[in-house]
Amino acid sequence: MTAVSQVDRSQFRSLRDVASLINSSGDLHTILNHLVYAACHHAHWNMGGVMSIDQQDGYATVVTRYDPNLLENALEDRWLLSTSPSLQALTRNQPVIIRDAQQSDEFPGYKREAIMRGYRTVVVMPMNCRDEKGRAMVLTLQSLNVVDVTESELAFIETIVHLGAIAIDKAKRIRADRAFTDRLENTLSAHSSLMQQVLSDGSLPSVTHMIGRLLQNPIIAVDQTANQLVADRVPQQVRMTPEEWQAALAGPLGRTVLQAVRSLIDTAPGEVSELRLELDGQFLALPALIERLVVDGDVVGALILFPRDSGFSDLDNLLLDSAKFALSVQMMRSHIRFRSEQQDLSDLLAEIIERRWRDAADIATRARRLGIDVGSPARLIAVDFAQDGTPLTQATFLELHRSLTRIASQVDPDITATSYQNFIVFIAPVTTARAEERIRILQRRIIEEARWVLEATPIVVLSKPFSGAEHYPAAWEECNRMIRLASRLGRRGAFTSRDFGPFSVLLSAADAQEIRAFIDNTIGPIIAYDRENGTAYIETLTRFLDHGCRNQACADAMGLHVTTLRYRLGRLHELFGVEMDTPDRRFTLELAIRLYASLRENGMD
Repeated sequence: MTAVSQVDRSQFRSLRDVASLINSSGDLHTILNHLVYAACHHAHWNMGGVMSIDQQDGYATVVTRYDPNLLENALEDRWLLSTSPSLQALTRNQPVIIRDAQQSDEFPGYKREAIMRGYRTVVVMPMNCRDEKGRAMVLTLQSLNVVDVTESELAFIETIVHLGAIAIDKAKRIRADRAFTDRLENTLSAHSSLMQQVLSDGSLPSVTHMIGRLLQNPIIAVDQTANQLVADRVPQQVRMTPEEWQAALAGPLGRTVLQAVRSLIDTAPGEVSELRLELDGQFLALPALIERLVVDGDVVGALILFPRDSGFSDLDNLLLDSAKFALSVQMMRSHIRFRSEQQDLSDLLAEIIERRWRDAADIATRARRLGIDVGSPARLIAVDFAQDGTPLTQATFLELHRSLTRIASQVDPDITATSYQNFIVFIAPVTTARAEERIRILQRRIIEEARWVLEATPIVVLSKPFSGAEHYPAAWEECNRMIRLASRLGRRGAFTSRDFGPFSVLLSAADAQEIRAFIDNTIGPIIAYDRENGTAYIETLTRFLDHGCRNQACADAMGLHVTTLRYRLGRLHELFGVEMDTPDRRFTLELAIRLYASLRENGMD
């Protein structure tokens, strides 16, 4: 072999042949084979190879070799970076030259192989490109003789490496473009298949499993109309089988997921949030992409996706949009059916309560078409979810409406759920022996559901039994009165009129002249005097009665000296003739005070 330093013009003319050889294939492995062959053949080296460098793993791996005299004995294909010059070449981005590998102790691995294979001079050249796994690569060339590597020789090798890097990058782009095109075609085909599945009335589990296969991520489809959760695959942080994961979502864990979805549902599209779950006594924070599913402006569910470490590409986002659209269509039918049925029921109930009907036969016929027998004995159950006078948002009200409608049908298929004003109203037939028991069960489950969704207890009131469309307004007024009274008294839970003692009866006639006359004749002068003079005699009287007419206890509660309290009580007797010496007189005063307070709270004063 001629000396390596003797590079003439013919080497540079041979670059045309090198470029043609390297570019003769679009396969990455073939390009690397041609690159090593070209470097050995045109630069007059005896053997060579390409190595990929995995710095995280700490090894250099041989990707391809060229050695026309390769012996049959096995060669080492994996080198510790600590015994290889490859890392040094990459770090400095300069070639490393070992003049005589058989004599050099700097790289023991090379020395052993050099003796075994008979090569002497070694050049390790950084390639400034990466393999298909993203690892940096170096070209190694070996000579059987000890040679002096000149600058022109290095420049020639660098040019060959540069041509190879161009070809490698080109091949990777072509492969990426081809893969993108294939995936785009698959995405379009998947979208078509997904919509066919949905439009053929496929079930939510079948659609969810198809989406899981397309996105290649663990997902949970949430149908808020049916309170149903369907999972496909298990997040990698969860140590469960798919069957155990789905069973857990059907139990208490599912409610936790729904609560988390509700709290995170307003996150920006594409924003990854933390889904915090408790599993087997341990809390997990799972990164999750929660995408709302909206139909006609209403949130009907969500798609929860647990992203891969590699992130989302544009095609992944396209698939995600297709999945969201498919699930929205899947849930649209039940949502639209529910809204339509509820609108008809709500309109009918409003017409009956507001007495806007004239023909009893017509209203009865229309009600029967909606599953209501207005002539049969029934009770109204009215539910108020407002907290401190603040009504629910439309989305939360709709969610509760859907879930309570489903619960009512589970308790008794004959119970009809609808809405009126800002309340959910149930028409519960009482034509069977078990009807009252089922009503109690429904009240309990209404409270449980509201506590779960709102973390607060609603007001659930039950009217007396009635029958006939003409009695619906009175039943509703009874429910409405109890809701107002419970709200003013700060009471929440399930009630009937009996739970409010005499006040519900008395206040039902609070607009009667007799009630107002009773208040005026009993404590009216005290109220008028306080208004005119800025005094608080009615408050003193109220507190004194509340404390059982005990001077010291009342004075302590009001922060007064007992002598001051006695003076005020004396003035009440002098100015207004107030007597509290008998139980009947004390009851009369207390009743008047309570009725007056209730009238004021209800805006009737």
